[in-house]
Amino acid sequence: MSSSSDLVRFVGSILGVSLGGSETDSMIVIITTSLAVILGLLVFLWKKSASERSRDVKPLVGPKPVSLKDDEDDDALIAPDKIKVTIFYGTQTGTAEGFAKALAEEIKARYEKAAVKVVDLDDYAVDDEQYEEKLKKETLAFFIVATYGDGEPTDNAARFYKWFTEGNEREPWLQQLTYGVFGLGNRQYEHFNKIGVVLDEQLSAQGAKRLIQVGLGDDDQCIEDDFSAWRELLWPELDQLLRGEDGENTASTPYTAAIPEYRVVIHDPSVMHIEDNYSNRANGNVSYDIHHPCRVNVAVQRELHKPESDRSCIHLEFDISGTGITYETGDHVGVYAENCTDTVEEAAILLGQPLDLLFSIHTDNEDGTSLGSSLPPPFPGPCTIRTALARYADLLNPPRKAALIALAAHATEPSEAERLRLLSSPQGKDEYSQWVVGSQRSLLEVMAAFPSAKPPLGVFFAAVAPRLQPRYYSISSFPRFVPRRVHVTCALVYGPTLTGRIHRGVCSTWMKNAVPLEKSHDCSWAPIFIRQSNFKLPADPSVPVIMIGPGTGLAPFRGFLQERMVLKEAGAQLGPSLLFFGCRNRRMDFIYEDELNNFVEQGALSELIVAFSREGPQKEYVQHKMMDKAAYIWSLISKGGYLYVCGDAKGMARDVHRTLHTIVQEQESVDSSKAESMVKKLQMEGRYLRDVW
Repeated sequence: MSSSSDLVRFVGSILGVSLGGSETDSMIVIITTSLAVILGLLVFLWKKSASERSRDVKPLVGPKPVSLKDDEDDDALIAPDKIKVTIFYGTQTGTAEGFAKALAEEIKARYEKAAVKVVDLDDYAVDDEQYEEKLKKETLAFFIVATYGDGEPTDNAARFYKWFTEGNEREPWLQQLTYGVFGLGNRQYEHFNKIGVVLDEQLSAQGAKRLIQVGLGDDDQCIEDDFSAWRELLWPELDQLLRGEDGENTASTPYTAAIPEYRVVIHDPSVMHIEDNYSNRANGNVSYDIHHPCRVNVAVQRELHKPESDRSCIHLEFDISGTGITYETGDHVGVYAENCTDTVEEAAILLGQPLDLLFSIHTDNEDGTSLGSSLPPPFPGPCTIRTALARYADLLNPPRKAALIALAAHATEPSEAERLRLLSSPQGKDEYSQWVVGSQRSLLEVMAAFPSAKPPLGVFFAAVAPRLQPRYYSISSFPRFVPRRVHVTCALVYGPTLTGRIHRGVCSTWMKNAVPLEKSHDCSWAPIFIRQSNFKLPADPSVPVIMIGPGTGLAPFRGFLQERMVLKEAGAQLGPSLLFFGCRNRRMDFIYEDELNNFVEQGALSELIVAFSREGPQKEYVQHKMMDKAAYIWSLISKGGYLYVCGDAKGMARDVHRTLHTIVQEQESVDSSKAESMVKKLQMEGRYLRDVW
């Protein structure tokens, strides 16, 4: 037993205690202590392993889109007593997608017989040949489609729209389809809701049965109210189709839309490795687009206005070396800029969140079940609050009514909650129109006015702050003239609003403050992608061209002239060319003046005509200069010439269109109706092209 006694005394010395009593009791203490030490060691090793594993965690990305094969499998699983309802959307900023998902959720809640599916038009078919086959299988469908730019379909609807509207030679073939269309547009633009209207007309012409009159949403007022009014007209019609046989005696299911909310996970920054999710190197499978932009550096940034000017216009060059990015003159570059530091810090204070909090958002529960189809795809994570507010949250546009509803639900002050509910209600339509839209109150201003409304992060990013969208710019360069570069010409958006707030454009402010590579190796960068355009020079360089682009509307024509310079140097015979440019004063904002004069001297441009709106006793604009050259303009067009317009859609482009109408009417001695049909013919032939915003 002496050995046992020695062991007891040894353990006692280690533990710093006296193990008296019987040796049996002492042995029990030894065994118990040993087990505790072993267990503690195992826990330590497990935590260490978990810590090392967490350092290798990659950024979380959104779920991959469902494949077409999955779609077909889903269709086969629809029960015989169910009626398939397909809701298509064509969206540029996410609003139409949000409406489509909201409509789907309400149809699901109201009608047990409905098997509802929301479909991105870009994902509906792999190639055009599949459209007809798939549409013939649809029996009840809704199209929520936005009109973008100069009466054009959104990027994700362009392929379907082109196929559907250009196949007019078909006999009616959609007799099995019942449909409805809601369009999203803005009455300030010439082609208000063109895509929705044309799609509605074409569906009817192809034999489909119109369930409800086309809805015309107007974003110049409150497009949410327009959508709500259209939906209220829809329910009585759907009652006839989707209620059971005893439907006439069944009360409609009350419905209140749930406020979307992501599941939020907070991460420990000491054990989490964060990686940038943007690619910037070409490989065999790379394809950059709005969902997969390419990170590029700012190579050059300079001010184009003279020091005397009280405004600003930036020339910026992106370095696309080694990325595989290609473009042509007339294309657009989409730029994902970040909110400025002051805006981000203000938002964090209003949310009551620390800027360095590391978190991620998820569209599923911890057990993997879905939180609902109305949630937008999550942005990459984990990331800090600072990064999320800078890159992903639209903080400076006026909030939608849905955001006010979400804020009201989380306002702890009853009077604030009541006021927010009023602003978001049909009864508060006029007040919302004046206080929010008319005054251009930003989301941050509204949140500051209701300080008790502090939504949790999952609600804020799902229901309050829309996703920050890319800004599009007409590329102002020709790739063979300036290899490895994309040039942008951007006017700074800066000025007071009706509330007294100084509004700073997100992307133009970022460009104004960008640090170029030529000044610092720690230069500014941005995720970008190219959007193709049909705004191109004629294939035959001898065809006359007339270009009208005041201000930054000059951008694509600078690319055109660079292209003509390269063609001329290669021996091409160039046709006559006119450029109508406009600015306020030659001593302040005559951008690219030396370059334009050089294009004339080198023969790439036949004549430069400039309108200065602030130099003479009367304001003079490009449309006035057009009238001075009316006979020459029409003679060039009559010889097969092309006419291009780039710039502001609401003012300049509309005035130029009226001027062209007048020129045709006077030069051809025809009435107004005939002149308009001749202008439309030019558009149909692709010889009157507009790049307007």
